Amino acid sequence: MGARKNGKITIMKILAIETSCDDTCVAIIEVSGDKNPCFRVLSNVISSQVEIHKKWGGVYPSLAKREHQNNLVPVLKEALDRAKILEKSKSVLNKKKTGVLEKILEREKFLLKKLIKFFNSYKKPIIDAITVTIGPGLEPCLWAGINLAKSLSVSWKLPLIPVNHIEAHIFANWIEVFGKNKNVKFPAICLVASGGHTQLILMKKIKSYEILGETRDDAAGECLDKTARILGIGYPGGPIIAVKAEKFKTQHQSEARCWTSSAPKQSFWCGASNLKFQIKLPRPMLNQKNYDFSFSGLKTAVLYDFKKRSTKIRRSKSYIQEMCFEIQQAVIDVLIKKTKQAAKDYKAKTIILGGGVTANKELRKQFAKAFLDESFELVFPEPSFSTDNAAMIGITAYFHFSEAKNWKEIAANANQRI
Repeated sequence: MGARKNGKITIMKILAIETSCDDTCVAIIEVSGDKNPCFRVLSNVISSQVEIHKKWGGVYPSLAKREHQNNLVPVLKEALDRAKILEKSKSVLNKKKTGVLEKILEREKFLLKKLIKFFNSYKKPIIDAITVTIGPGLEPCLWAGINLAKSLSVSWKLPLIPVNHIEAHIFANWIEVFGKNKNVKFPAICLVASGGHTQLILMKKIKSYEILGETRDDAAGECLDKTARILGIGYPGGPIIAVKAEKFKTQHQSEARCWTSSAPKQSFWCGASNLKFQIKLPRPMLNQKNYDFSFSGLKTAVLYDFKKRSTKIRRSKSYIQEMCFEIQQAVIDVLIKKTKQAAKDYKAKTIILGGGVTANKELRKQFAKAFLDESFELVFPEPSFSTDNAAMIGITAYFHFSEAKNWKEIAANANQRI
């Protein structure tokens, strides 16, 4: 274990693995302190598959798994090297350990070959535990990371800690919060918005959660991907829509849509009166008395508007930019109102944002403005920690250190709940 003081660990290193979707991620984090831990990211390596899946307009699980198998060992080596704990060795795995690895990786021969070469080339690093995402996510992708984690745990005789991906998006905030000597006050309302999930979660204290609401169909990120596909502007949708929306906003700065308390029922925003295409999309479930979301209707509205336009208009830069602005704003309006309502109803002291959608600059700006005069503390991680990464997995594992499992007990759970 790490350094100890009065029987308690004061410094430890955790190797974390994340492969829930199409990013191959490995990180090394160092934790110091006990009651008020400070997290230092020694390395956080991410190998993206965006270019591979771009032509399909979405992630193909079997293709993503194959890429994980190809990328995991190189990413592992890079993470250890950046953390300065990769040391060469000439040792050779004994037959017993090789046999266990063959059992774990019986369906992943390519990864097995790479991993045996790795074990025969490098010493066991000075770390205290292995952790890995077990769900939710794409099951084939999850298994790639899990099988690597099992192999490392067995070979290095280290505890293995399973982690929930959604909880990790919440704990991504701890990288910044404790690093700035701040404490999250409870109860907290957590908005996790990503490609596959949009949830409002009541966090009563560390490791105590209640899901208040979630999407009934498409998640926010999924909606952005699908509407971008309708418009023919590429994948992933969120970042592309954000860029085009910002161009539209800049070009119409004198008529920029502004926050208003007297906005129409279906929107927090009042639009400029002479916009060229007068696009007005719905804000699904905005005024319903619950904390659930639904973004499939927004996607359908985009499709109907797109189909009614002439080919010339559909292909025009001005139409695409105005549509992107409205899509993005519709999503932001819904997320802000639902989050604010939950925070008021549950007397929250902190609002926590997490997930790839919350990396959006405009969303962050409008959330900050919406909660400026409220009594809530608003926290969100750096954008690089909002999207999928292994550092957040490592931090989450710290809080579950006592829940380490035998490698035989760990399995993928694609629909795992927080």
